[in-house]
Amino acid sequence: MADEVIVLDHEYSPPANRVIIALKEKGVAFVSKQEDLPNNKSSLLLEMNPVHKQIPVLIHNGKPICESLIIVEYIDEVWNDKSPLLPTDPHERAHSKFWADYIDKKIYTSARPVLTTKGETQAAAMKELISSLKILDAELGDKPYFGGKTFGITDIALIPIYSRFYTLEKFGNLSMNEECPKLVAWGERCLQRESVSTTLHNQYETYDFMLEIRKKLVVE
Repeated sequence: MADEVIVLDHEYSPPANRVIIALKEKGVAFVSKQEDLPNNKSSLLLEMNPVHKQIPVLIHNGKPICESLIIVEYIDEVWNDKSPLLPTDPHERAHSKFWADYIDKKIYTSARPVLTTKGETQAAAMKELISSLKILDAELGDKPYFGGKTFGITDIALIPIYSRFYTLEKFGNLSMNEECPKLVAWGERCLQRESVSTTLHNQYETYDFMLEIRKKLVVE
């Protein structure tokens, strides 16, 4: 009997994008159910994630798994016959998980106020975000991916933010190629992967989406 895999999803959600990319890397067939966020959450979402009531949720044979990085690790463990997303070596595995966690705590935390506020609050968040991205730029170095030659969990954690680089340039009046040249080249490299290119919207579509979000939040 084939696995039933459902993702409670939103096409512009970076955490949800992570899950979709991981499933595509593994070649897992799945159904994406788009949520109408933030004010019209489905009864299925509320049932499957009653604690946080947030996407993404992976529903595997009727059982829910929540939180994007936990889901990516689950996907790697369950469908372990191809395209490993985490190293088998304990130290390398811990190293990868450290940087994925760093991205959650430093990049996503700073990116939210950059994209949803203005003035001094936005400027301070932008400064912190660029500083954190520069640390990742240095960590990447000349490697093709964060794990070396292998596309893995750290790449999956960060790549949805790449689709917001143009937005950051517009909001911050800066050049991402000047600030983080290695990350820009890395992002272009990741886009050559079908799992990424068929999941992420291009940077201009993402910019238009973020402008609409700001209007709804009465930021502009």
